[in-house]
Amino acid sequence: MSMSEHSGEKVAILDCGGQYTKVIDRKVRELGVYTDILPMGVSSEKLKDYSAVILSGGPSSVWENGAPSYDEGIFELGLPMLGICYGMQLICNHFGGEVIPSYKTEYGQINVTVDTSCPLFAGLDSVQPVLMSHGDAVKRNPDSFVVVAKTDNVTAAVWSEEKKIAAVQFHPEVELTENGVKMLENFLRGICGLKEVYALEDRIETSVKMIRERVGDGKVVVLVSGGVDSAVTAALLVKALRPEQVFAIHIDHGLMRKNESDLICENLAKLGLTQMQRINAEDAFFNTALEIDGEKYAPLSETVEPEKKRAIIGHMFFVVTEEAAKKLDLDFDTAFLAQGTLRPDLIESGNPDVSGYAHKIKTHHNDVGVIRALRDAGHVIETNWDWHKDEVRKVARMLGLDEEIASRQPFPGPGLGVRLICCNEAAPLPEQTKLGELSAFVEKVGGGKFKVHVGPIQSVGVQGDNRSYKSLATLYPTDEGATVHNADWKLIFEIAKEIPNKFSFINRVAYCIYSDTKSIDDISCAGMHICHETADILREIDAAVTSNVMNPKIAQCFAVMFPMSANKDKKYSCAIRAVCTSDFMTARSAAPGKEFTTDALESAVKGILETEGDNISMIFYDVTGKPPATVEWE
Repeated sequence: MSMSEHSGEKVAILDCGGQYTKVIDRKVRELGVYTDILPMGVSSEKLKDYSAVILSGGPSSVWENGAPSYDEGIFELGLPMLGICYGMQLICNHFGGEVIPSYKTEYGQINVTVDTSCPLFAGLDSVQPVLMSHGDAVKRNPDSFVVVAKTDNVTAAVWSEEKKIAAVQFHPEVELTENGVKMLENFLRGICGLKEVYALEDRIETSVKMIRERVGDGKVVVLVSGGVDSAVTAALLVKALRPEQVFAIHIDHGLMRKNESDLICENLAKLGLTQMQRINAEDAFFNTALEIDGEKYAPLSETVEPEKKRAIIGHMFFVVTEEAAKKLDLDFDTAFLAQGTLRPDLIESGNPDVSGYAHKIKTHHNDVGVIRALRDAGHVIETNWDWHKDEVRKVARMLGLDEEIASRQPFPGPGLGVRLICCNEAAPLPEQTKLGELSAFVEKVGGGKFKVHVGPIQSVGVQGDNRSYKSLATLYPTDEGATVHNADWKLIFEIAKEIPNKFSFINRVAYCIYSDTKSIDDISCAGMHICHETADILREIDAAVTSNVMNPKIAQCFAVMFPMSANKDKKYSCAIRAVCTSDFMTARSAAPGKEFTTDALESAVKGILETEGDNISMIFYDVTGKPPATVEWE
């Protein structure tokens, strides 16, 4: 269907900088309606040919300087509108309501009570589980709007029958809003009157055409990690080009999983790549000092700050790739670099080509400065630029790739480098009164079953579309006979959901499933860096975790290690992270006894202790969703 055929049957999505803007776009297209993502500041004149407008979420506050500007004329066009999160706040503020910092933030899945007489909620039950991620809230709705959904704390949705404008504080586009697709369908069909007339183009043929037009008779160096993203890119290159045009490189940076590179090369050989190199670059990644964008960086082995670690690893990938290309008589002034970049990679990296307002959550290795410059020069091929993980998996199966590749769980480009939580010293703790309030809260809601400790480390989170770097809260059972089998997992998850909402200095909660001491009064932090020893220890721990816990119900499973100990003779603790998600923009922690057995969790603990018991003082299970935490800890 041509663009002209969409006239009167297309929706404009105005980007306010949200992490999920592309998810909105995708969900609406899957419902058969054509979409365009446009900047929030688009002129009202350019919206006249659209049937409806959706305002995305975003990291800003409507009341602060620097909030995204907009043409007030968009509200005079008479178009049906849906505001999501920040979009709701903007709508309410524009029409005379009041938006304030919320006295209680809400991050994660929350139950809302909805008015089912509102067309947005037609056909739904009155209580709906939704994904909240906001720091502001509507205190007073505009006179022309009625409240049609609430939580215990905030107005969750408003509706104007006269204006055909609905606005929700939550995110209907993500899977943690269980009936979000139905809400979007109600908006498109019931409120806007749009029909299902748009069909997604054949992605494989579109990608093949793009590759042939861009590359011509040139040559392409494709970086292959072994994951489904780069495998799909490589397979599309093989399909589009002659064998002699495609050069595949797998770089082992010393931060791969146990035996990972061996398995990767075996699988990649099945893709039809006739020119493939495996490069062992461990020493280069660990020990090279760099200058990046005029700033001098210490070697990775001396670096603790997460963003700097990511920058070093991303830059070193290119340095090693460029050296390998030179040996093949290739340079990136003429040749192309191909990589399996996904839309979430770019959004979380705060790429300005994707959104002018999105905040950087964490820099992905495939979107560092040197890659952006090469991309601007037109020498980067990214077949998955506009896709999410589950879409890439579908394409992999359409291409006939082995299910082992298509369903392969994600492994971050920086590998174990972002799963080794480094620091020189213990992170500063909040003031004692706040710690006391946290302890009292856990004592009360947990019925005395748990103690809580704020760990000496911090990790990355995403809260209200902003990056957070906050403390880790760890829960400990008070019953000496507690095991993973008799743990009250439901209560643990409920407490974990409430803590980041009530205590702003926390963005991640983990439950202790093993400790070599009964006391938590003397937990210490001796610091930790990336080195051969720490990478080797985590490799063994990770192997014990994945071999026992991973199953088809779990989207991603891994281990992290950090310098925290309750035993002076040991240096480290570790955590098991297992999540359920399809698009990786949001996720929930997999529940022991539900998504995997407690026997599997017990076996993972035993496996860790058998191999690394001399080094590990405590073992935790991460019980935090995304948001408020990220899937990865860094």
